[in-house]
Amino acid sequence: MHITVHRADELTDAQRKSWHAAMDESPEFANPFLAPEFAQGVARHRAGVRVAVLHEGGEPVGFFPYERTSFGVGRALGLGLSDCQALVHRPGVVWDTRRLLSACGLASFEFDHLVEQQKPFGPHVTGLFPSPVIDLEHGDDGYPEWLRATYPGLAKTTLKKERRIGRDIGETRFVFDERDPRALRQLMRWKSAQYRRTGRMDRFSRPWIVDLVTDLFELREEHFTGVLSVLYAGDRPVAAHFGPRSRTVLAAWFTAYDPDVHRYSPGLMMHLRMAETGRRQGIALLDLGRGDKEYKDWLKTRELRVAEGFATRPHPVAAAHRLVRRPVRGLRNTVLAHPRLREPADRLLKTIGALRTSRAR
Repeated sequence: MHITVHRADELTDAQRKSWHAAMDESPEFANPFLAPEFAQGVARHRAGVRVAVLHEGGEPVGFFPYERTSFGVGRALGLGLSDCQALVHRPGVVWDTRRLLSACGLASFEFDHLVEQQKPFGPHVTGLFPSPVIDLEHGDDGYPEWLRATYPGLAKTTLKKERRIGRDIGETRFVFDERDPRALRQLMRWKSAQYRRTGRMDRFSRPWIVDLVTDLFELREEHFTGVLSVLYAGDRPVAAHFGPRSRTVLAAWFTAYDPDVHRYSPGLMMHLRMAETGRRQGIALLDLGRGDKEYKDWLKTRELRVAEGFATRPHPVAAAHRLVRRPVRGLRNTVLAHPRLREPADRLLKTIGALRTSRAR
């Protein structure tokens, strides 16, 4: 095994073609966050993005995108932002993790959404977590028929709310692939307000994330397309979602809605419309991403498993990084795993968010 390290924009057309072939050959690598286009998109806004290319017999057989920070500390590409991480490889390829880190100049490598099948990273996993998905069966039946057949428990309530919003505001209309950039800016405003309202870190307060999402919105390739979906009531947008799709997988990423119409459950309507339209667009899987949300429990057909952990090699920086980061992740996971802790934490964050909002006024 020979390993070379490249800047993301240095990849040749042949290397990108091999990367795409590895995605196509293994279903676990079909997620758009694992595409070279996503790595190159992040690299335009993050200086430390690199790609290690694994070679066997002179042929590229594996691709390991990562971010290198100071002192040789490595992070999965888009850590905290990407919902799927992996060393993408051809079937049967095995690597030595310590040798990989050494070739990359990394003392440690932190990940939080690693696909479960990455066995060489197995000894470094500190936790496995469910990541709900929706399997989409292709067909030509209409939305109401599909909804009643797929989600009989939700169908009556959802269709009733759609009729109600139609009477109160305007007939609902769904655009799966909206190309109006004004709708994307509206989504970011809604999402930013939601982050602040709930006391979470506002991702869209970071210019590089705004620029990344804007760039990906314009990207339209076979293995990666930025898809903006919008639910309208009349001419008024009431919910929107932006996320990437590959040939067969649509990744749920940023969803938000107009809080003035929350009683109609526009966010849930959005996900149902995405699933129903996606199946007719050739999408086989809607990946809802790791995280406990009630709507994910309602919609999922099964769960994937993603791993969290720290791969290291003998190095003082690795020990120090793990010592600092692991307790933080452990505390967060403990709170999220126990409703008696999670619910008070949510209330506290919302209180903080309300205080911040009132001060801003």
